[in-house]
This record gives sequence, structure tokens and C-alpha cells, in this order.
Amino acid sequence: MDTLVKLLLISALCVSALSDDSTQKTETRKYLERRLQHVHTKTSAEVQQKAASEVLVRLLPKHRHLFNITINQSLPTNSFQLFKNENGTTLQISASSGVAACKGFHYYFKNVLGGHISWNGNRIPRIPAILPPINYTSQSASEFVYHQNVCTWSYSYAWWTWADWRSHIDWMAMMGVSLTIAPIQEAIWTRVYRKFGLTEDDINRHFSGPAFLAWQRMGNIHGWLGPLSYKYRAQQLALQKQIIQAERSLGMSVALPAFAGHVPNAFAKLYPNVTITPLKPWSRFPLEYCCTMFVDPAEELFQKIGKEFLQEVLKEYGTNHLYFSDPFNENPPAVLKPEYMAETSLNIYQAMERVDKDAVWLLQDWMFEGNPLWSQDIIKAFLTAIPIGRMLILDLQSEIVPQYERTHSYFGQPFIWCMLHNYGGTSGMHGSLHIVNNRIGLTWNMTNSTMIGVGITMEGLNDNYVLYEFTLERGWQLDDFDEKQWYDNFTATRYGLNDPKVRRANDLLRKTVYGYRGPEKLHGKYSIVKRPSLRFPTWIWYKIKDFQSAWYSFLKANPSFYKSPLYRHDLVDITRQFLQIKIDEYYVNIVHEYKAQNLPILRILNRDMLELFIDLEKILRTSPRYLLGNWLTAAKRMATSPLEKQMYEINARNQITLWGPDGQITDYASKQWSGMVEDYYFKRWEMFLNELELALENNQTFDDKSYKAKLFREVENPFTYSKKVYPTTTRGDSIKISVQIYKKWSDHNNKHYLTQRTPIQNKADF
Repeated sequence: MDTLVKLLLISALCVSALSDDSTQKTETRKYLERRLQHVHTKTSAEVQQKAASEVLVRLLPKHRHLFNITINQSLPTNSFQLFKNENGTTLQISASSGVAACKGFHYYFKNVLGGHISWNGNRIPRIPAILPPINYTSQSASEFVYHQNVCTWSYSYAWWTWADWRSHIDWMAMMGVSLTIAPIQEAIWTRVYRKFGLTEDDINRHFSGPAFLAWQRMGNIHGWLGPLSYKYRAQQLALQKQIIQAERSLGMSVALPAFAGHVPNAFAKLYPNVTITPLKPWSRFPLEYCCTMFVDPAEELFQKIGKEFLQEVLKEYGTNHLYFSDPFNENPPAVLKPEYMAETSLNIYQAMERVDKDAVWLLQDWMFEGNPLWSQDIIKAFLTAIPIGRMLILDLQSEIVPQYERTHSYFGQPFIWCMLHNYGGTSGMHGSLHIVNNRIGLTWNMTNSTMIGVGITMEGLNDNYVLYEFTLERGWQLDDFDEKQWYDNFTATRYGLNDPKVRRANDLLRKTVYGYRGPEKLHGKYSIVKRPSLRFPTWIWYKIKDFQSAWYSFLKANPSFYKSPLYRHDLVDITRQFLQIKIDEYYVNIVHEYKAQNLPILRILNRDMLELFIDLEKILRTSPRYLLGNWLTAAKRMATSPLEKQMYEINARNQITLWGPDGQITDYASKQWSGMVEDYYFKRWEMFLNELELALENNQTFDDKSYKAKLFREVENPFTYSKKVYPTTTRGDSIKISVQIYKKWSDHNNKHYLTQRTPIQNKADF
């Protein structure tokens, strides 16, 4: 038997008793958990047992008979028990909910059987006819384990079908996720708007396209790349109901949308005597698409709209008594005074409470983050106007800029510690296992802490999976992880093989790309995906040679690894990461040689940099997870007419490039995908580098303004409206191409013309 498996079995045989509640939780935390008990799902034990069993059937259809699930709702919240003696034929899983049962199964699947599930794919190990014995009991330290971000529904889920959701919900359950959101609401709003006098034309002008609905819902924009057809609205409503039913059947609680005050512009004309004001412009969007109207929460009309909307929401979706509402997401309130903010907050909450007396307001803290307008007095007034325990706050980016510290645990309101990590679903390996590990523990033990859960709130999926599994598992337990031990186990289960070279590679990744310890926000963005300029800085917090060593060790793995799709995916990701680091390095040198007016060296650098883009395209096209064609094809498949097909493709292209009619949030949701590199990033940089050479040849200064206008006209805007079809199948062999790229570029640090180095800024000792 493999040594690692033996160690895992020895660990799994140990009994982990339920911790004494009094040693884990303060009286404050216990009080808050009691205040929120009613939001846990009331789905029957029978339904949850059946749903959890079906998760196992989908994952292990040939081995379901080896596992027996029992839901015992008298067990402590979020707990499971695993038992199998040497003579037994089945693993007995007894759990407090369907989610807890799936979590317990996943514990056994990963730590005893050595299997792996993830966004990037699953690895099913050989299942023995007689399962190894175990006696293990566990209860989550978190009252709630949360997963979602309102933006994820546009950046990642915009084109998802039920099949996509089915596998994702299974993953959520096995990760122990017990709380999520359901933001789809356009069909419901259509009915409500009509009751308040809006015409179909008014409604069509308000709804944005599918790729931008998240920001239309939060009042940031309206109408951009819309409208939404009636069929689309109905289809999305049906999909949301299917998602909610599946989540609740497993024991998850689902937060539903409530009225935040944002209304179509037509309301101002229909109700001239009501205080309805336009919000301030957001992210330089033109008036045609910004400045959504906001109904003052003190107005009677606010209560009428809020009541009508929430009643319709409950008719469609049922309730767990949790409602999310974000009235001031990147939009300042009209009056920033404590009295006004307290009244505003109370009125928003009362619009929920008048429909559901047990309502709990789920609030993102994003409006406080980095906003000096929100003083301590104003935040306190806004939060404490609501009864303690009737607001649950998502501290959206606890790993970098936590707000629970400046707000003294949100002045008594309960909150969930969240890792945001990813903005816009961008590519790029980055993060910090140590910060997550350390800060969760510190926050649990903070004096008078009102933390009652842990969550992941990334804006986009499919990158840096290791960070998300780590965070969710860390949120389940009270004590810190041994980070190296955890990563070694993750490596073994992900690939199913034990190889010292691969372990060394991942240990180097843990210390480099996943070893950040500074205060800066990490976006994972590099020069490659930025609109070319002479003025943006590059930054890296680890030694390039250490990352290159990780790549080399990964390539030197035992050839038996080559059959693993997950190994190949990770190899492509590592190769991609190295190439974008090299592009940063070349960019620094190019800027230096341009300023030195060294045209011969500049030409050499330019040639090599464009070759890096060509090689990046080659490696990306070998992996199914890095194909632009998949994103565009999914968008077009959702259409029900030729016009919709055209508009959805424009939606999909614009979101990942210009993000707005004129590049309002350019490159925010950038993707390093095959097709994007070839037809977008390469062409942008080719034009930029040619312009630099021309400027030196003609003894002129590079004209940035003229260049950007030309770039928009000839590359960026045409890409948004292009109809080019991209492959949805891979081309080339990941391993062979990665080896070729390594041999070609790994020694380029020694090239004499690379005189400048990418700045390395270490913010802390490693």
C-alpha cells in the first residue's frame, strides 16, 4: 500500500470528538447563532438524505452501495459522524444535514480513499471492494460556510446551463457550503414594474445584457448591451428555481434579493412628487447607461415597491428568511450623516420585515472598503439601526482589507470572514495560504468577536483552486493547519501519485505564488493583459528563479503523471504563469531601452516579446480550460433567436475586454485564453511595440493618446463585434510544448540585452 495512503488511514482511524462548545465560543457568538437559527433550512431529513445520496451516485455510480447516509437533525449544526469497522460492508455517514453528509463523505473520499474533486476536474481513485475502517466525528467551527459573490453570476455563471449548476452544487455540498445566494430576478421585476406603470419599452431600456446584470442589479449601470427578451427572463427564472430547489434539498440556506432602492429612470417621470434621485456616474459610463434612479428609503413608495417585490420573490422561491440588499455598492449615499444613514438602513430593513417578520438582512461590506466617506459614526449608525442578529454581514475581502477590525466586529452584528482573492475572473497564480490560515484563527479568537462563519467570495471561478479548497476546509475547523502538510496531501490526492519532484514543485508554489504576506490587493494581473503603455508598474513578491525551479520539478515528474488531466491542466497554468512573468521582464527592458533611445536593442526585445505571446498561445490551446471558444459558444447557445445570438456574443466579448462602450473598465475581467492571446493581446502589443520603434526612427516622442485611439479603432472595438469562430477542442500536446518553452526561455535571464529586471518587492520575510 502507498506510504501516503497508510498515513492517511492511520489519521482517519483516530476519533475526533465534538469539541466542548463552551471552550470554542464566546457568549456573544452563541447568542448570535441562536438569533440566526431560524435561517437554517427546514427541509425534511428524508429529502436531504435522498439528495445527499444522489450526490454520491453521480460521483461514484458503481460504488454507491458501499455508503449509507442517515440524516439526524438532532445532531449539532454542521456535524457528521463516520463509522465502519473491519467487518462492516458499508461506511455509515450520520450527519445533521445533507450538506454535512456530503462534507463527511468528501472527508473520507479525500483523506482515506485519496480522491479529488475540483473546478478543474475530478480524480476518482480505485475504490476497494472492502472499504478501509474509520471512526471519525467532526463539527464545523463555522455556523455558516458561505460561497458566492453577486459578481460571479456575471463573470462566471452568465452562460451556465443546469448541467453546469448540477455539478457545481454537488461540489458546494462536498465542500460543506451551507449558505449561498440566488440573485436572478428580472422576470419578477418585470411583473412588479408593470404594476407600477412602466411600459415594456421602459423595462427594455433598463435591463442590461446577460454579461452585465450583476451591476445593473446593484444600480451601477442600466441598459448596457441589453435588452433581455421575455424568453430569456422566463428561462432564467426557471433555472434559478431549479438551482434553489437543489440547494435546499441538500440543506443549504439561500439568501434572496430584496429591494435596495434602484429603479428604472421612468419612475422619476411617473412619480414626480417622490424623492427619486439619480445616482452619480459609475466608472465613467456615459449618461445613456449610468446614473440609475434611487428611491429615498424614507418614501412611502420605497415601502410599496419593496413589499410588492419581496412578495413576488417569495411566491417564486420560498424563503430561508435571508435577504440580500446592497443599496450603496460603489455609489455614495445622498446624505452622509449618522441620523440619515440610520433612518435609511432601518427603512430598507423594514421593507423586508413587513413581508417576513423573521427577515435577516445579508449585507456586503464592500461599500465601506477603502471609502473614507464612511466614517466610524456613519457605519455604526447604519449597522446598529437594525436589531442585533437581524443583519448578517459578509466581510468580503478579509484576507487583505478586513473591515471587522475598523468596525469593532461590526458594532455587534454577526459577520462571515470571506476570502475574495479574484477580481473579474482573471488568470494569474497568486494568493496566500498563510494569511488565510492565520487570520481566520486570529479573528475567531479576537476579543468580543462576532464572526460566525467563513466564506469564499471570488468574482470569478476556475483559477487558483487550491486557495478555495484550503479556505473552506480551514473554515470548518478551529485550529490552524500545518500548511505544508495540507498542501502535500492536496498534491497527492489531486494527482493520485506520490512523486518527490511534484511535491517539491508544489512546495515551491506554496512559498512563491501562494506565499504572499503583504498588504496590497492581489489581482493576478500582469503586463500581458493590460492596455499597453509606458507608464504602468510591474510587481512581483517572489524570486523568479524559485518559480522556474517549481516548473522544472513539475516537468521532471514520473511519466505516469502525464496521463492525468489535472497534471496537464496545472502544467499549462504553470507554463502560462512563467511566460507572463517573462513578458513583464521584457516590458521593463523595453521601456528602459526606449527611454535610452537604443533602437537596435529595442528591436531585438520587441521581436522576442512578441514571440513570447506566440508561445503563450501555443500552450494555452492545449488545455480545454483555456479556450476562448468555450466562453463564446456557451453565450451563443443560450440565444433563442439570431439577434440574441449576435448580442450575447457581443456581451461575452465586451465583458472580457473593454467592459463598456468605450473601455470604461478595460481589462478588468481579462482572460488568458487561447484566441484572446492570438487575436487581442498579441495585436495590441504588436501595435504598441511598432509605434515605439517608429517614434525612435523618426526622432519623435511616442504619442500615447493617438496610439490608444488607433488601438481602440483597429483592435479593441473590432474584436468586440467580430464573428470569428474559435475552437472548442484542444490542439497540441501540453507536455511537449511546455518542455519546448522551458528549453527556449528558461535561460533568457542570461541574455546580455536584458539589463533591467522586473522589480521584486518583498513586503515581509518569508
